[in-house]
Amino acid sequence: MTSLSPRRLIANPLVVGGTMIAVTLVGVLAAGGFDQPQDRPAGGPVAVRDLRFEDRADGGVAILDARAGTTVSEIAPGEGGFVRATLRGLARERKREELGRETPFRLTVWGDGRLTLEDPATGRFVDIGAFGQTQVATFARLVTAGRNTP
Repeated sequence: MTSLSPRRLIANPLVVGGTMIAVTLVGVLAAGGFDQPQDRPAGGPVAVRDLRFEDRADGGVAILDARAGTTVSEIAPGEGGFVRATLRGLARERKREELGRETPFRLTVWGDGRLTLEDPATGRFVDIGAFGQTQVATFARLVTAGRNTP
C-alpha cells in the first residue's frame, strides 16, 4: 500500500485551488444560470453581436464575429474560466436538445444596461451582470472588439 506524504498532498496548491474554483463556477452556472426562469431585460437592444466560439488545437478558444467571419478575440489555453464555463453550460443545452453548432450565440447590450449572452437555438440566455462587474467587463469587450470605430 502506498502512502501519500504531506509534501505530495500540498505539492501544487495552485492547481488544487484553481480546480476547486472552476468546479464551483461550473456548478453555479449549471444549477442557477440555466434551469431557472429569468426576466428578459427591459428596453430594446443597444448593441448586438453574433459570435462563434471555436476550440483551438492548443487548448485556446477563438472568438469570431459570426457575420464577418473575423477573429474578435482569443482566449489562451488555461485562461478565461468564466467564459469557458458559460459556453459549456449553453453547449450542454444544445446537446441535450440534439442541436448543432450552426447557430451563433448572441451577445446583447440592453437599454436598461444589462448584458446577456443568448443561444437563439435553445432560447436560453445568461444575464452576465448576475456574475459581477468583472464578468460584465470581460464580455462587454467582445461587443466592440475588432470593429473599426471612428
